[in-house]
Amino acid sequence: MRRIVAFSLALALLVAASNAQEKKDEPKKNPFPPIPTVDLKLTEPVEYNTDIVPIFENKCFVCHSGSVTEGKYDMSSHGSVLKGGKKRGDKVIVPGKSAESFLYLSCSRQTTPIMPPKSEEPLNSKEVSLIKLWIDQGAKAPTKTRIKDKVVVNLPPALVKPVRAVAVAPDGKSVAASRGNQVHLFELKTIPAVVKGGKDTTEWNYSKSLFDPQLKTPDGKPAKAAHISLVESMAFSPDGKTLVTGSFTELTIWDMTKGEPKQRIAGFVDRVCCIAFSVDGKKFATGGGAPTEDGEIKVFDTDTGKPFAEVKAGHSDTVFGAAFSPDGKLLATCGADKFVKVFELPTEAGKPTKFVKSFEGHTHHVMGVGWTPDGKKLASCGADNFVKVWDYEKGEKIRDMQGHQKQVTSLAFVGKTAQFLTGSGDNSVRMWNADNGGNVRSFQGAADFVYAVSASADGAIVASGCEDGVLRVYNGTNGTLLKAGLPPDAEPKKDEPKKDEPKKK
Repeated sequence: MRRIVAFSLALALLVAASNAQEKKDEPKKNPFPPIPTVDLKLTEPVEYNTDIVPIFENKCFVCHSGSVTEGKYDMSSHGSVLKGGKKRGDKVIVPGKSAESFLYLSCSRQTTPIMPPKSEEPLNSKEVSLIKLWIDQGAKAPTKTRIKDKVVVNLPPALVKPVRAVAVAPDGKSVAASRGNQVHLFELKTIPAVVKGGKDTTEWNYSKSLFDPQLKTPDGKPAKAAHISLVESMAFSPDGKTLVTGSFTELTIWDMTKGEPKQRIAGFVDRVCCIAFSVDGKKFATGGGAPTEDGEIKVFDTDTGKPFAEVKAGHSDTVFGAAFSPDGKLLATCGADKFVKVFELPTEAGKPTKFVKSFEGHTHHVMGVGWTPDGKKLASCGADNFVKVWDYEKGEKIRDMQGHQKQVTSLAFVGKTAQFLTGSGDNSVRMWNADNGGNVRSFQGAADFVYAVSASADGAIVASGCEDGVLRVYNGTNGTLLKAGLPPDAEPKKDEPKKDEPKKK
């Protein structure tokens, strides 16, 4: 009797296990109905740039481009789309076979996981049909250049006055600072003894503003500014005779001996986020580009303003920092794709650049980069709150340098020394030593998010710009605040009674 009971129990367990295995082997049921396709009635083949990319931009790029590539699937270019991700690889798209392509099956909700995820708006029938047809036609590369809608910018609102760019002249006697779409100059001036009594003294004071008289708003009115949109970047040439400022889709080369624009260069795809001069001043480089698209890196001849070289597909997202090597042969760049990269520049204008090496370690946007004077090390800063120093020859990280509590927005080396400055969203400015990792000193007084830092060639003058619209000029040797600079029209009016105080009779 016991044997019969044991046998029955074993048989029941065997059946249960078999049923469980069958259920396990069954494909998971998709709780979402498939998205049907429609007859598109197209007279021409599907074009990747004009038909497919807009779908990816609207529904896929937020998770699969730029600094975010979930599943290591980057959809920002045709090549990376076909390459696939970490898990499915070339099964994501099988050219000519949409029924075997995971991208189509997931987008049409015929398999799990569905894409976009259930929390996002799904593709419609037309979008699904375009992707299906594109794959069935061979998932071909783009044959046309995509023409984007032109963005027309106007003057920023009156209250938007961040100082996003500063530049200390090499001799330390003047500082240029943006404020919204304006560029103001502050100079170290001597105050005669007869004015204040005693000895002659020197003070930092507003000098003048740079205006482009040819600049007009979209409706044709004089702009009375340096740029239409916000000034995002600027840099002095090593001799101090030229200032270059960058904004949305354009930059301006200023003749500082005359205080007027020498040349305006347009045609950039988005903001000009950074500007850097070569040590000899003969060239300057710019970095920028639209978010989630290939970063834009260009090199220009300083005297003529003509293009010298361009780095193609150097970064897969916006470029925020650039720096020439001490010998001028290499260009280091960094961007939102979390990389620091180095490129070899050509010896003749128009020749291609050459990728040399990359440095990976930041976990968020890399916002600034620079070289030590001997060219043996690189320093970088990022939105991950870290400052890092790299061994250039070995391609390895030497150290992490902590201290900032929020994203580190900018980095600038001090002359021909191993010391460099950083500015941060934690309202602080710091000076570091790239050789030993030491924090040399801090510069206090910023009342808001710091966007930009700069220093004179000898390090005696340090400047910073931040969200509150104030330029701050420091003594670089002891950190003392020398000037909190505002243009005359922004200075608080003296002897003006507060709103709750009666006016004096």
